[in-house]
Amino acid sequence: MTIICVAAAGAVALTGIVAGTRTNMASAFGQDKSGVLPGDRPHKPWPPRHTPSPTAGVPTTPTPTPTATVTSATPTATPTTTKPTSTPTSTPTQPPTTPLPPGAFPAGPSLAPACKGTTIGTDQNAADVIDKAPTGTTFCFSAGLHRINRTLQPKANSTLASDQGAVLTGSIPLTSWTADNGDWVTRGVLPPAYGMSGQCEDNVANICYLREQLFLNDKHLTRVKTRDKVAPGTFYADYAGNAVYLGDNPAGKSVEMSRTPTAIQSGGTNVAVVGLTVEHFASTPQSGAVVLGNGWRVYANDIRWNHAVGAMLVNADGAVLDKNLIRSNGQLGIGQYSTTNGRIVANEVSGNNTDGFWIADWESGGIKTTWSTNGAVTGNLIKDNRGVGLWSDAYDDGRVFSENQIIDNAADGIRYEIGRNGVIADNVITGNGLGTGRGSGRSLWDGGGINVNTSTNVVVRNNTLRDNVNGISIQSRTRGNGPWGLNVLRDVTVTGNKVTMRGGTTSTGMVQNSGAAIPTGEVVLKSNTYVLDSLTADRFQKFGQWFSAAEWKAAGLDTDSQFTTG
Repeated sequence: MTIICVAAAGAVALTGIVAGTRTNMASAFGQDKSGVLPGDRPHKPWPPRHTPSPTAGVPTTPTPTPTATVTSATPTATPTTTKPTSTPTSTPTQPPTTPLPPGAFPAGPSLAPACKGTTIGTDQNAADVIDKAPTGTTFCFSAGLHRINRTLQPKANSTLASDQGAVLTGSIPLTSWTADNGDWVTRGVLPPAYGMSGQCEDNVANICYLREQLFLNDKHLTRVKTRDKVAPGTFYADYAGNAVYLGDNPAGKSVEMSRTPTAIQSGGTNVAVVGLTVEHFASTPQSGAVVLGNGWRVYANDIRWNHAVGAMLVNADGAVLDKNLIRSNGQLGIGQYSTTNGRIVANEVSGNNTDGFWIADWESGGIKTTWSTNGAVTGNLIKDNRGVGLWSDAYDDGRVFSENQIIDNAADGIRYEIGRNGVIADNVITGNGLGTGRGSGRSLWDGGGINVNTSTNVVVRNNTLRDNVNGISIQSRTRGNGPWGLNVLRDVTVTGNKVTMRGGTTSTGMVQNSGAAIPTGEVVLKSNTYVLDSLTADRFQKFGQWFSAAEWKAAGLDTDSQFTTG
């Protein structure tokens, strides 16, 4: 099953590859302000909740991995669907307006409860043990490093857990190196060359899609396109010659290369995954290291340094992803697709897109959800991701984004695109959209703290926004037809928000394509508070015209809102 994206300037597509099934979550998010932007024309895909309760320990340090040896002399110095009858609502508890200090967000394996069940040791093949066990088994991974060479597919009502700091890795050690003209090389470890997928920030080198990451003493190395670019902290993979070149002397160090594509994937319903560290999986772009199914709960894990998406909810009705650390993954922290009532709650999603996917308009960054109905993304800390913080794209219906802290992401804080019946409420959104590079910019067309794009019946309320590239950007673009008919921007209400806009071209307002005019009355701004550098500064826009606060009110917008300086 494939959802087709018609490429445009700045086109976007989210594709999950799960159990051999390719799924696209697509959009076109272009820069053209007057011409027609081809919209997505996806085909709608695939079609009891028991939550296992493992019976709380602090993770221990995993066992060391093998270190590399160099087989020749080394240099003396190391180189350096139907519209609901009512609009969903949230029950806000108002997140703090000051972000939590580092390490203060409660998430990750330290929260895992005690595990009692069938022990899986580091010397066992976990996939074999799980395959042979009956449904409903609780598996307790022992402390240390578990090498996963085949995807784990737990049966219904099973639990995969650890209270001892178990690390599941998809990498293999590389231990045989030869000094070679100032670099170090190992051979025979790469798969055959494969085709490109995804879009990279560097669209000349176009190497972000290559899945085999390298880690030197657990430090993620940067891939370069050609051998002559190899330097300390980098590596080059020559797929045609089946050779890996390293810019650091590996003698006495641990060198790991990601190889297994997926750690854990849906084999049955109502599975729990608790207290594990999942790292170094060579996931294909737009697919996850952990893939949730129906009724799953993935709780208190550390999902990190995987090539593509950390965790994916795919056909995962009623699944809950909560209190996980999801960080430093190569493309995206969390993805969701074709899921009803999925909940993404109280996770720390940080530092994702380490492998250089396109920041402005491909699904790199924090969280992206598409083709999903109801459910919520609530109470998460989403920070320092190289891309959009929280993105709904392509036919989400009735989704609630509430009570999140969304901080210092390179693109929009929240982007709600080609969806309907959405609620964006009680979020704290600071420092987003200030990234640079291909497709980045400072206009309302480029986005803001909150960006509502060609969507219907969306409420933006009680959010706190400050120091973003723009405040609230309402965009009407020519986006073609979809399962609900013509994709249009209608019935958007912006109310009760506190928006701080100071300096530069920062603004709040509306933009539209010439073929996607917004009828009068379809965007309502009311009862907001704006904190400005000056009451005479032009901080508001409507269809290319700039307004000061007084002019904005005189134009009939935000007539009951408060405007102040500070």
